[in-house]
Amino acid sequence: MKDPRTRLRVGVGAGMADDRVGPAIALLEQCELDYLVCECLAERTIARETLARQHDDKLGFNPMLAERMRSFLPLCREKGVRLVSNMGAANPVGAAQAALAIGRSLGWQDLKCAAIVGDDVADRLRGHPELQLRERKLPLEEILPRLASANAYLGADTVRDALATGAHVVLSGRVADPSLFLGVAMHHHGWAHDDLPRMAAGTIMGHLLECSAQVTGGYFADPGRKEVPRLAELPYPYADIYGDGELHIAKPDGSGGRLDRMTCTEQALYEIHDPRAYITPDCVLSLDGLSFEELTPDRVAVRGANARARTDTYKVVVGYADGWIGAGEVAYAGLNAVARAQLAARIVQERFRLDGGTATEFQVDLIGMSSLHGDRPRASSEDPYEVRLRIAARCPDKKSAHLLGDHVRQLNMQGPYGAGGPVNLGAKEVIAVDSVLIPRNWVTPQVITVGA
Repeated sequence: MKDPRTRLRVGVGAGMADDRVGPAIALLEQCELDYLVCECLAERTIARETLARQHDDKLGFNPMLAERMRSFLPLCREKGVRLVSNMGAANPVGAAQAALAIGRSLGWQDLKCAAIVGDDVADRLRGHPELQLRERKLPLEEILPRLASANAYLGADTVRDALATGAHVVLSGRVADPSLFLGVAMHHHGWAHDDLPRMAAGTIMGHLLECSAQVTGGYFADPGRKEVPRLAELPYPYADIYGDGELHIAKPDGSGGRLDRMTCTEQALYEIHDPRAYITPDCVLSLDGLSFEELTPDRVAVRGANARARTDTYKVVVGYADGWIGAGEVAYAGLNAVARAQLAARIVQERFRLDGGTATEFQVDLIGMSSLHGDRPRASSEDPYEVRLRIAARCPDKKSAHLLGDHVRQLNMQGPYGAGGPVNLGAKEVIAVDSVLIPRNWVTPQVITVGA
């Protein structure tokens, strides 16, 4: 192991597929980073990109990859920062080749990129219809004819191995969110996967950083309750993590947003089903004993995370086609607006059926009144003076989905008076997700290098 007091500084370049670019540029310019990590995959993203690649094999990676590479690579080259991201989605090799071409067009002739592959296990799953879907509690066989994608959540060891090639840019498909960050620390500090205190430190680092500005006040602000100063100038965070596992989360000195015990606590609990057993490909993290100490207004020390050894399985997210959603919206205003909107909803559903539309489910929302909590009693019994109706249907075919939206649009002349801005929101194919567990030895990750 390297010097335990060696500092590694890891900045966040994105926390979702279409996240802002500007705050990442600020980190690169101001904060003396060693690495920039962009986490860009939601659960459905790979299924969507898999479908895109089926139409054009040059696609399948994050649509913002080119914009981010043009913005980040000149600064990465100037300041010696290496970039790691799962922007590769369903086509990591294509993403690495695209990054290489962009870098060279910007004058970085010795740029080296690496792609992590092997997470796509769709073919393997097709041979095991007996596997059980974890959420639906059904055999995989039920959805196999509609399977769009199946990707294992790879771990930090794949990132470590890719960085060991000397690549300046590492692009992956499905790697677990915190593993992107932990893999950087494993490479930089020489940590082993059975060094559980370090695995815990690196995993909680990744979990705190993976959603970009959430830990610096985004998705936290609530005016009058949880104030966040200069929210429009929300910065991205970075971490200082040492070889012995000491961890600080920080943001640029004097920047907007907020970073303190409260923002860190909320992010630590984000998407955690069991705080004592957060299962990742690298370890089983426990937040028992986790604590935060505010060192400065822009820096928090993180202590007390611990971990058990990793499991002998990988989680696989399975994407599959699950019909179509058709939807439309229309506004009503003035006296009796709510009653007119309710009448319009009944008219649309009846006309849809009369015209042969097929739906397994309807959703009728009066936005601002019932779209989140249904018809439960509201704080005020007084009807609003304006309301926007949204009606949607889950349909087995695209034609029915379009028909539903058409009937909403036609309310302009064929419904209650005063229909404002009726629109057909179109037909959207539904990609549902579930998951299965598979043995680790079914997965063979590889690193493919391109460039110098």
